[in-house]
Amino acid sequence: MGRYLLKRLLISIPLLVLVSFCTFCLIQFSPLDPAEVVLQAQGVPQITPELVAQTKAELGMDKPFIVRYLDWLLSCLQLDFGHSYITGKSVWSLLGPAFVNTLKLTLVSIAAILLLSVALGVICALQAGKRTDQAVRAVSFLLASLPSYLLAAILVWYFSVKLDWLPTSGMDSYKSYLLPVAVTTIGYAGIYFRMVRSAVLGNLHEEFVRYSRACGLPERKIMLHVIKNSLQVTTAVFCMAIPVILGGTVVVENVFAWPGLGTLSVKAVMSRDFPLIQAYVLVLAVAFILFNTVSDVLQAALNPKLREEL
Repeated sequence: MGRYLLKRLLISIPLLVLVSFCTFCLIQFSPLDPAEVVLQAQGVPQITPELVAQTKAELGMDKPFIVRYLDWLLSCLQLDFGHSYITGKSVWSLLGPAFVNTLKLTLVSIAAILLLSVALGVICALQAGKRTDQAVRAVSFLLASLPSYLLAAILVWYFSVKLDWLPTSGMDSYKSYLLPVAVTTIGYAGIYFRMVRSAVLGNLHEEFVRYSRACGLPERKIMLHVIKNSLQVTTAVFCMAIPVILGGTVVVENVFAWPGLGTLSVKAVMSRDFPLIQAYVLVLAVAFILFNTVSDVLQAALNPKLREEL
């Protein structure tokens, strides 16, 4: 298992370097001049070519492209993403707290999605073709097809405005989590429970189930084995759901004024804060690669045959 983990980590390193290079190029090839953006943020009344050249020299933008990239990459490895063009603060001091807030929302949402998806998937698999199965799939399809902002608006109107039970914004208490988590869970559980259902249905028709029943094994133990085997298939899906939700909370966070990455990224794009945009894209890309690696390792731990394929 140790060799498999080492190989997966070695494969991830070139991919991380490639992602970092693409992230750096994304901003460097922008039609907007970063030096002019800095001067505009500082409120300079008249931007002259001399001021632009001076600003580029101060920020190291006059260096060769590859030198700028290597300097930026080495700084990023030390969690130094530069300073915001708008506020002048360290990018990490802005990104770090926002990342933690988004991660909290994501982990709570993932726990809710996992529980709901597994429960609905197993129930629908056992009731396949019956009214319960059809009703759950129809309702989940309807809810999953609703845009996040519309679903959030409906929940806010009912639970916050009409009933006055839950707050509409912020993260002051556990109640602040309920509406954002509900919106995220409804959107993703409606997709993932179908995968659990398909996996459970597939395992219910395997030879080991018929053999176990023929031997008189209790149905509860048989179902535990079926669920365990089914989760091997869906492990990758649920692991990759974490970075997907990390990057997909933009709408939810902005609707509920959640102080996370989604809210921060929108402000950075609107104000053309290039260092903050670079850091945001790089952090999400690293999260995707990291959780993809974790997914492969978990699957290899559950299924030893996969270790021999790498």
